[in-house]
Amino acid sequence: MASPRIIMKLTVTAARKEPGDVLVIDLKHPRKPVLPAFEAGSHVDVHLPEGKVRQYSLCGDPTELGRYTIAVKRENDGRGGSAWIHETIAVGSTLPVSAPRNHFALKPGEGPTLLLAGGIGITPILAMARALARQAKPFELHYFTRGRALTPLLEVIEDDLPGGNVRIHFDDEPQTRQNIAALLANRSDDAQTYYCGPPGFMAVVGRAAQHWPEGTVHFETFQPPEFDGAPPEPFVIELAEGRVVEVSAETTALAALRAAGVPLMASCENGVCGTCECAMLAGQPIHRDAVLSKEARGHRFIPCVSRATGVLKLDL
Repeated sequence: MASPRIIMKLTVTAARKEPGDVLVIDLKHPRKPVLPAFEAGSHVDVHLPEGKVRQYSLCGDPTELGRYTIAVKRENDGRGGSAWIHETIAVGSTLPVSAPRNHFALKPGEGPTLLLAGGIGITPILAMARALARQAKPFELHYFTRGRALTPLLEVIEDDLPGGNVRIHFDDEPQTRQNIAALLANRSDDAQTYYCGPPGFMAVVGRAAQHWPEGTVHFETFQPPEFDGAPPEPFVIELAEGRVVEVSAETTALAALRAAGVPLMASCENGVCGTCECAMLAGQPIHRDAVLSKEARGHRFIPCVSRATGVLKLDL
């Protein structure tokens, strides 16, 4: 059964505008000097009015446990969360924030790490670069942006990271451009790559990294994957106690479970945050999320978007 997650009412102690219509926010606990620890790649759920929940990567230094730092890009065509934050949040504001979760963790190893970020996708990648630099592990960070005047967190990157490890590529400065396919053409022994950014960037990197061995390429996406448009079919969920929940073709597994009285938490409801993740005991799932690894897909399930064929048994 899903358990409630810790929600903390944190105070905004700093809020600064960055290029690219990005607001960088520092959050601290009003009474406790230390926040729950996080690893590079982690994100938090920010709870907004009217029940809205949005996920933002922590881009600060994981060793600084007194504050969380998030960077929010205003999306005028989005669902309204980023606009509310930009228009409302100021120093002294209070934001309900979850304890950190991580679906994009660095894998242990001593080999070189290639970090690729596009636009606001720099947020989890920056935390990874900080962690690798602190551990004196070999890495390269390649940051792809439209132009210097539109690049958020540029000053932070230049001040906090070793210059020899960082390459910044501006679309409007030909001398800085980098072909992603060429960058990923040759893989060093034991190398891992991590990437995050807008859909077009994600597609380019994904294609360029297809020849890398399984388990060496890791990504986090802000958008759900696209599917072939095949109409969904009804299926059945069997709960651990033996009760059966029918999922029609017109509804999601998450909605059907909630209607049956299963108090399953959810946030994005489009398969990118992992809040509603649950254990799968048996069955033939149709995974449609952008969270679970290939290994996890053998025993985990994301009911907000994923479906199944026949009977799916969940540990709920």
